[in-house]
Amino acid sequence: MKEYEALIIGGGPAGITAALYLLRAGVKMGWVEKLAPGGQVLLTEAIDNYPGFPDGVKGYELIDKFTDHLAPFDFDKIRDEALRIETGSELHKVILSEQEVLTKTLIICSGAQWRKLGVPGERKYMGRGVSYCAVCDGNFFRGQEIACIGGGDTALEESLYLSKLVSKIYLIHRRDKFRGTKFYQDKVLQNPKIQVIYDTVATSFTGNEHLTGVNLKNVQTEQESLLEVDGAFIFIGLDPAGGFFPSAIETDSQGFITTDAEMMTSVPGIYAAGDIRSKHCRQVSTAVGDGATAAYNAWAYLEQHS
Repeated sequence: MKEYEALIIGGGPAGITAALYLLRAGVKMGWVEKLAPGGQVLLTEAIDNYPGFPDGVKGYELIDKFTDHLAPFDFDKIRDEALRIETGSELHKVILSEQEVLTKTLIICSGAQWRKLGVPGERKYMGRGVSYCAVCDGNFFRGQEIACIGGGDTALEESLYLSKLVSKIYLIHRRDKFRGTKFYQDKVLQNPKIQVIYDTVATSFTGNEHLTGVNLKNVQTEQESLLEVDGAFIFIGLDPAGGFFPSAIETDSQGFITTDAEMMTSVPGIYAAGDIRSKHCRQVSTAVGDGATAAYNAWAYLEQHS
């Protein structure tokens, strides 16, 4: 069974950054990623808020630059899926689908996924009018009319944020009242740019090369209609890419890993970075910061226990 000083699970910006910092420190490292490196960034058409790219950069182009930074280093790239973690006092065992490995430190960067509506046109127009992140993509719709879909705190907060950028928001909610906190409900209802459409669901997205509208259905009357908009933001929740964590690793009520400011989990020697962490802001820049912090502290842990 192979043994590492550090093992990283996940190949998004947090995992890539953690790998870079550990490799530069001379740590014997393995990197587990079941798919191509990049994570959610690969699904992003353009990123215009990452420092150093004032004209924006395509998601895959940014990830290519990230992975090019790792090219000079020699380390084990394990194309496999993590199934289970068994914690230990000195070594942690990670059970993958095709092998088992041991590691002194572990950095979990498995990420998260935005919940999808699962309706026709959603995947087709993802990155071409359909978005799941207001901070990431809101600026692309400055001065335009958009739809927001959802009724929880995230939908309300993100709609308020977007109202500072766009000319009009149609907030579509499938129930007759919101589930979010009253504070945000009141602010949304008082905002002149936001028009709430209750008892309604999105049945499909339509357009040409870019989204031009959302097909709607009233759940009470069964009446169908077409809402013409320039963009649509879906805010129905976020799911952690987990399921392989041991019970010893503490998570929040949604299943995201809780850490301290140094990315340490409740288990000594195990860290979490990026979107898998319990936090509010999930951006490429915050994932990079998490990855650097986790790697530095994993290195410090190894130094203290060598």
